[in-house]
Amino acid sequence: MAMNTGGIRSSETHPYAQLRNQIHDALRKQHPEWVKPNGDCPTCESYESRFADLLDIFQLNERTSAA
Repeated sequence: MAMNTGGIRSSETHPYAQLRNQIHDALRKQHPEWVKPNGDCPTCESYESRFADLLDIFQLNERTSAA
C-alpha cells in the first residue's frame, strides 16, 4: 500500500499510522466485497490515499495561516 506522508512530521507519524490502520481495518470490515481474493483492496487504498492528500492540504493550510 503506497501512502503519501510527505507533509507529516516525525512526531505525528505514530498517531497518523494508528489512524490510518483504523481506517483501513474499518473499511475492510464495512465493505468485505471490496477485498479481492488475494487480500488486495484497491478501493480501500484509494480512500487511504485521498485521506493522506487531504491531510497534506490541511497541514499546508495550517502552516500558511500560522505565518
